[in-house]
Amino acid sequence: MKSQNVSRTVLAAGVGAVLAATALLYAPEFLGRGTPPPPGPAERAVIAAHAGAQAALPDLAALIADREEWLRAHPDDGVSWAELGAAYTERGTRLGDVRDYPRAEEALRRSLAERPAARGNTAAQLGLGALAGARGDWRAAREWGERVRKAEPGRWPAYPVLIDAYNGLGDYGAARKAMERLEELHAGAVVRARASQTYRDRGWREDADAAALDAASLAEADAEKAAALGRLGDLAWERGEPEEALERHGAALRLVRDHGPSLAGRARALAALGRTEEAVREWRAALARLPLPEYVLEAGELSESLGLDADARAQYERLRTGTWARAEVPLGLLGADHGDPAAAVVRLRAEWARGHRSVGTADALGWALFRSGRAAEALEYAKRATEEGLRSALFTYHRGEIERALELRGPARRHLAEALRINPAFSPLHAPRAAAALAAVGEPPDELPEGVVRPEGPSRTEGPSRTEKTAAPEAGTRA
Repeated sequence: MKSQNVSRTVLAAGVGAVLAATALLYAPEFLGRGTPPPPGPAERAVIAAHAGAQAALPDLAALIADREEWLRAHPDDGVSWAELGAAYTERGTRLGDVRDYPRAEEALRRSLAERPAARGNTAAQLGLGALAGARGDWRAAREWGERVRKAEPGRWPAYPVLIDAYNGLGDYGAARKAMERLEELHAGAVVRARASQTYRDRGWREDADAAALDAASLAEADAEKAAALGRLGDLAWERGEPEEALERHGAALRLVRDHGPSLAGRARALAALGRTEEAVREWRAALARLPLPEYVLEAGELSESLGLDADARAQYERLRTGTWARAEVPLGLLGADHGDPAAAVVRLRAEWARGHRSVGTADALGWALFRSGRAAEALEYAKRATEEGLRSALFTYHRGEIERALELRGPARRHLAEALRINPAFSPLHAPRAAAALAAVGEPPDELPEGVVRPEGPSRTEGPSRTEKTAAPEAGTRA
């Protein structure tokens, strides 16, 4: 599940970029009021939006209240409706509260009614694209983003919306091209955060970390700096460094004491370090602050690994019965591992048929097929999940188990070992299973077939950085 968390964080930054696009339209209202006093909460949110940055949540709430009050007296202000809709979407994304999404859609549709797209209302269109992404409707997000790009190719906030949409659809080649265009049009922390995600998705771990460090150093507001530090913590966790992850998430929490992604990151790191009682408490705090479906699943699996079966069942039931956005993959994995694998296959095949063909969907569908007794079908999806570039211990473990079931001992041994090299504690529930499966496969035979020479030297387990001359050629776009 961890493989999705960085992109979830970056999505919030993308929503912030849309807020920036709308803030540029009405900022003079704040900035032209004579000698400016120290900026208040709503003004601070505007200032953050100008940079494409995340505003502090209290400032964002103040901005929403300010726009709501203004629109009660000026209901024909299409610009303010667009800004209010974008702010609702950002708040819902950062709090994990889907109740803000209908409010956002109503405001954005009202903006288009007051000022149609044909009259240049790209702000509302971008807002609808960001909202579609927040809901996990990647086709709609792509459509809105491409409309804006066609109308105004130089409008930089369109590109974060498109990057998220292309990634959700599994069109990684298009996502990389959109990233290149964003770098041509804009700079700063938001762009370096996006670059970090792109490098991570290609397996360029050192470059991803360097870009995230750039984002942290360029960030000005505490909320934006905390987001960058949280991203650094996630990257450290993914490469199996829980101590560093704990330090980076702690730095984020010193800036924003209830930063949800870093509360979750601390919980993971503490569990990996054997500090399980603290990890359980931290998961409770994370879920109280940011109840994302993938977090609920992770918290439940930690409880199950500790023998806290009642707590685990409560979390799984919460996930099954809750109202979520972007929950098909967590729900599919829940069904595969803790429920009805055949039903999980049906769910994930429907997601695949919608065109949502990210590596996360491919991995979950492959795993559900395997768990329902269809290992041969599963392998195709497991290969797709592990060969795009992202180095995920969970995906690699899943592939190794599928290959083991198919009696492909060499590939199974290689992928199970690789999963544990990537991150030896990638899951409190599944990492021990990976170690047991590797032991069951056993060591390779001492004798090689005639004519085969054993390679010398250590095997390479780290993906190349983008600066290496031997970097792998770019993979083709996946539909």
